Amino acid sequence: MRIGVVGLKMGLYLATWCRRLGMDVVAACDRDPARHDEASTELPGAILTTEWRDLLDHRLDGVVLANDFDEHAPLAIAFLERGVHVLSETAACKDEQEGRRLIAAVERSSATYSFAENYAFHPHVRLIRQAADDGELGGITLVEADYLHGMSPGAIDALIGDPAHWRGRIPATAYCTHTISPVLALTGAWPVEVSAHLVDETDRRTAAVLVVRLSSGALAITRHGFLQGEPGSHWSWVSARGTRALAESVRGPAERSWSVRVRAEGWTRTDGTPHEEERTPPPLSLHGETVEPGAEGTVLVLRGFRATVERGEPPLIPVRPAVAASLVGVAGAESLSLGSRPVPVPDVRTP
Repeated sequence: MRIGVVGLKMGLYLATWCRRLGMDVVAACDRDPARHDEASTELPGAILTTEWRDLLDHRLDGVVLANDFDEHAPLAIAFLERGVHVLSETAACKDEQEGRRLIAAVERSSATYSFAENYAFHPHVRLIRQAADDGELGGITLVEADYLHGMSPGAIDALIGDPAHWRGRIPATAYCTHTISPVLALTGAWPVEVSAHLVDETDRRTAAVLVVRLSSGALAITRHGFLQGEPGSHWSWVSARGTRALAESVRGPAERSWSVRVRAEGWTRTDGTPHEEERTPPPLSLHGETVEPGAEGTVLVLRGFRATVERGEPPLIPVRPAVAASLVGVAGAESLSLGSRPVPVPDVRTP
């Protein structure tokens, strides 16, 4: 399976895992030639270029898009039109029109689109999903998810205060896919409406809270951005409250933060006694070696992409849920501009 990669920051990390999973990374691109030196060491034999369009001329089975956050859709459409399978990281689109163009491109292409949303497959999220799928939680009524970075004011300013960096040009609500995608995966629902709230009215850039009504009738509350006290499980914390029980990732240090606390009240049990336990995710192995928990989601996403390309299995997260998750952030930005008024999320469930 011949792979190309666009973007050699996160893309180089993904490319090295592609190679470990048996994919042949034959070409890669980054606008910054300085990144080519490291890439030439990590990806021996791969052709390196500064122009992504050069990859269109290569014989590729698939392409991994890890370029700037808000620039994925045009590239995805171009590769899909060439019959190249696409794995797109972080955000599917920057607005509704672009999202609908992407959906149309997927549906007329012989190739597939997969969303590289590793947070939906992190160990703690998979444990919660297993409890939900087994019926332990009952109907899920409230989901909360955090994607938070605890950074100094100076470090935050250096990151989001730079207009040349993509983080300096996106709205505070935009980077919500690492919280919304786990919510959609746990509930099987679609986002219907969102109201967005700034955490700090004096600094509109740093952190936002989204309140999202889901098609199932449940409510989701997500927090993302730059707040102190980031979760240990790769900046992610998730909680699902059902009609019968609660399952939430543990707010603990180091490895324990990947575990999940499950609590069922006494009225749900035959013995009438409340039951609470802490569940530890089983290790994931690759070629006989244990995968570090923070990398498990990435490994599973890339393994799923290979299965889609080589064996025709459905994408783990196809284009419509990917666009829906991305449009929550777009609607959230509109909500902020309207004083946190609820705003409908465009419905992309059907043509």
